[in-house]
Amino acid sequence: MHVTETTTIPDLVGEFLTWHFDRNPGTAAMLGSPAHDRTLGDFSAAALAEQEREAGVWLERFADVRTDDLEESVDRDLIVSVLRGVRAKAAWPVWRRDPSTYTSAVLYPLFTAFLHRLRPEPELVDSVIARLAEVPAVLAHAERNLDPELAAPKIVERAAAQAGTGRAFLTGTLPAEVADPDLRARLAEAAEPAAAAFDRFAAFLAEFKHQARGDWRMGEALYSQLLQEQEVLGYGAGELHERGKAAYTELELQMKRLAGTDDWHSVMVALQDDHPPTPEAMRAEYEAETLRARAFLVERGLVTLADGEECRVVPSPTFQRPVLSVASYMSPAPLTNGRVGHFFVPWPPDGFTAEQTEQRLRTNSRAQLATIAVHEAYPGHHWHLSWLAAQDRPVRKVFRTPYFSEGWALYAEKLLREHGYFSAEQVGDERKARAQELAHVEARLFRAARMIVDTALHCGDMTVEQAEEFMTTKASLTPGTAQGEVTRYCAWPTQAPSYLTGALEIDKIRDEFTGTQREFHDRLAGSGALPLGLARRVALGR
Repeated sequence: MHVTETTTIPDLVGEFLTWHFDRNPGTAAMLGSPAHDRTLGDFSAAALAEQEREAGVWLERFADVRTDDLEESVDRDLIVSVLRGVRAKAAWPVWRRDPSTYTSAVLYPLFTAFLHRLRPEPELVDSVIARLAEVPAVLAHAERNLDPELAAPKIVERAAAQAGTGRAFLTGTLPAEVADPDLRARLAEAAEPAAAAFDRFAAFLAEFKHQARGDWRMGEALYSQLLQEQEVLGYGAGELHERGKAAYTELELQMKRLAGTDDWHSVMVALQDDHPPTPEAMRAEYEAETLRARAFLVERGLVTLADGEECRVVPSPTFQRPVLSVASYMSPAPLTNGRVGHFFVPWPPDGFTAEQTEQRLRTNSRAQLATIAVHEAYPGHHWHLSWLAAQDRPVRKVFRTPYFSEGWALYAEKLLREHGYFSAEQVGDERKARAQELAHVEARLFRAARMIVDTALHCGDMTVEQAEEFMTTKASLTPGTAQGEVTRYCAWPTQAPSYLTGALEIDKIRDEFTGTQREFHDRLAGSGALPLGLARRVALGR
């Protein structure tokens, strides 16, 4: 790594981002850096270990610089928090544990190339072909890097399901995105060796699963270290668990009151009987709810909309379906002028039985659609990230923590409830309004359940089977969705508690803010998706 004598924070930040993009070109391309869209990067063990070492050098450099400028100091502290996280996780290297580190590093950059379309089609196809040529090497490195002593069978099995979607995605989905028949044929031809590499990798993982002897549990010490050093929270896993239990107790009382019975769970299960009949009907109803939420925002003047923003409601990508069982969102490339985001509806994977598809649809019942659309679109993820993309702090567009972004989206759900969004006046029907409000509170209770379950799983206090039972009996997930959710928690420690943790912290910041709600929303959400301690400083100007 070339080190200069740069000492001003803006120059140092710019130098760091150049290094980060060069070491992570797939991520850089997804963010909108055209200089990095022809390579997936070096995934050799030597390169990944060297990147961890260089991150330590950067941490020392940023720790040594000071400034009295609030915005510059927040930029510096954001990078420091990221690098402290890298340092902490070096003792628990995901690139030796989780095969999806490699499959995702291939699939997402290729998918977003056509999603964002930042180049004319001939150039876009050339850039994708260049990256397809690297796929066999990336997956070969994965086979060499994965350590059976560290990798857990459950996480390997999850990644194998994603790897199994590779061929169809590369040889079917990608070429179908190309309009010109000659270019389409070129891309299809280039995709075949990459697809064959995915076939080999899926077969490798099927065998590797039986060799894997690792534990997916992160452990309380590292979990707490990440909360404190990377997320800049003032507490660790134990307190987070207790906060989740306290929030759950409070929210369950609300559920009983709204349901008119202590057995609110049965009421929610009954509401799931009313669901869209097909995946496409589910998508269409989510689209209608997304438009309703946007119109409500405009009417109430709760936020400022970014120029040119648009939220498209589409099926989730094929490779995402086996590993994510709930709705999700992908932002516009924030380093570009694009403001089009994508709300991914949780499509059933190919091969799902009729019963499994029914469970997926039940977990997206008509009572639940409204609050989920608010979370994913307006004024949740889409509004936040399209608004952030219009701001001018590049480093805050690159590094985003779910403790803010997911916390913001859950805060958005509560905000609209406060303004009557789930009322009969807005919904047009008393029974439907009651169902939507009940589902809204249950969605928040579900996030409290995540706080409890994720900390208990990774601190060794709960088994997978106990976690799945908890999510079906203490929340309203169907058994199939609960299984997918808990597997996600095992593979992605500390993420699941981010929703309610962040929302509660944002509530506290709003209580201290002196200004209108619109000013608060524009300022806080426009500041980034910062660790909550840094977000507080920006919002309150201190």
